[in-house]
Amino acid sequence: DYIAILPPSPTLSLTGSEEPGAGPSQRREEEEPASGVSSLRAVFTVIVLCFINLLNYMDRFTVAGVLPDIEQYFGINDGKSGLLQTVFICSYMFLAPVFGYLGDRYNRKMIMSVGISFWSIVTLASSYTPKEYFWLLLLTRGLVGVGEASYSTIAPTIIADLYIKERRTQMLSVFYFAIPVGSGLGYIVGSKVDDLAGDWHWALRVTPALGLVAVVLLLFVVKEPKRGAIEARPEHTLQRTSWLGDMKALCRNPSFVLSTFGFTAVAFVTGSLALWAPAFLFRAAVFTEGRPPCVKGPCDTSDSLYFGIITVVSGILGVASGAEVSRRLRLRTPRADPLVCALGLLLSAPFLYLAIVFAQASPIATYVFIFLGETFLSMNWAIVADILLYVVVPTRRSTAEAFQIVLSHLLGDAGSPYLIGVVSDSLKQTDSYLWQFRSLQLSLLTCSFVAVGGGAFFLATALFIEKDRQRATNYAPTGERLNLELRFCA
Repeated sequence: DYIAILPPSPTLSLTGSEEPGAGPSQRREEEEPASGVSSLRAVFTVIVLCFINLLNYMDRFTVAGVLPDIEQYFGINDGKSGLLQTVFICSYMFLAPVFGYLGDRYNRKMIMSVGISFWSIVTLASSYTPKEYFWLLLLTRGLVGVGEASYSTIAPTIIADLYIKERRTQMLSVFYFAIPVGSGLGYIVGSKVDDLAGDWHWALRVTPALGLVAVVLLLFVVKEPKRGAIEARPEHTLQRTSWLGDMKALCRNPSFVLSTFGFTAVAFVTGSLALWAPAFLFRAAVFTEGRPPCVKGPCDTSDSLYFGIITVVSGILGVASGAEVSRRLRLRTPRADPLVCALGLLLSAPFLYLAIVFAQASPIATYVFIFLGETFLSMNWAIVADILLYVVVPTRRSTAEAFQIVLSHLLGDAGSPYLIGVVSDSLKQTDSYLWQFRSLQLSLLTCSFVAVGGGAFFLATALFIEKDRQRATNYAPTGERLNLELRFCA
């Protein structure tokens, strides 16, 4: 699929030293990092990318933090509420391949800058939606996915071009800390701004301002690294194949395909919990504790606040523990990464089941089980990204990121919030507070079984991971030949 061309080696004299023609400029080039980015600049680049990723997820889950207010304001049922997340994920999912294709071929920094600017403007516009135009809120939430697709498919590939091996895993762990932290902050900021302003619209006006700050940092701090150069496989030594050729190669990569299906299960579960967990906890409190229902806004958002705090803490512990367990287990087996991902999903399933079942009996037990379930669920975020990066060659990585986003969201969180809402509506026998709670409870139990299925996919990934990693690593020449050498990556 690729033709790798070795650049000529420096001219050596018979004694092994450089010939006199090698001047100071040549020595400076040799001392420059292979990526073209200094170590300090690389650290700042990761920090900026983490900040943007945090805003990305913070914006995504602000809506979930004020969902009872939105339902009351527009007078919508569970099915229509689920559409808020579904339309966003659908646009995000279908545009990811476009930005993946562009990210493998053009300046990634400029693509992200344009996308984040568009996302900030559309998010701000969505906060001015009139009460009679719920469809307009759906449209603007869908357009937000355009901006996020431009970032999520590209940012991990920049980190991959700055670091290798253990250092890359560490930086990806830092980058993916932003997912649970940003998600949790979305609930926290959304609920607190709603309380302070007495209007849920203001909750959607926080991230746009921070998004414009992110664009400035992206333009003036981040430097575009050379693709693949850090791995001694600079992009100018490769001839790219067509997009169709890239897709064929990815589909023949068992580790990539199976880990993507495993991650799809993660997306299904997190998508369902992200939108419905605060609303479920609120309904449980109305049914079991006698809390007043939300008849007129602003609604009680304390459950969103508590769920946000749990998401932040459990996410940090999960990502950190997953990376550390994987690092230690790699000393014993090269199959460590998919095994840790499988362990996380299989352990999360029973705790999520217990959290949903205990909601009517003990709120404290429910929060404890949610914490444990989310901690284990978060163990695979950085590891899945690392698996993709080391089983896929450098010039296909943005395309692979895009393909994984499409498949995982298409079968995962694109439909799961809407599906949970529709099933909840269908199970309601009456419109009483009892059945508003009970129907959503039964619908959410699906998540535990999906998590078990995801664990099985990661166990299957472990069977192929060694071979696929070796193939991706060795597609470039590693011998001492100084002339052209052909290598093919099946």
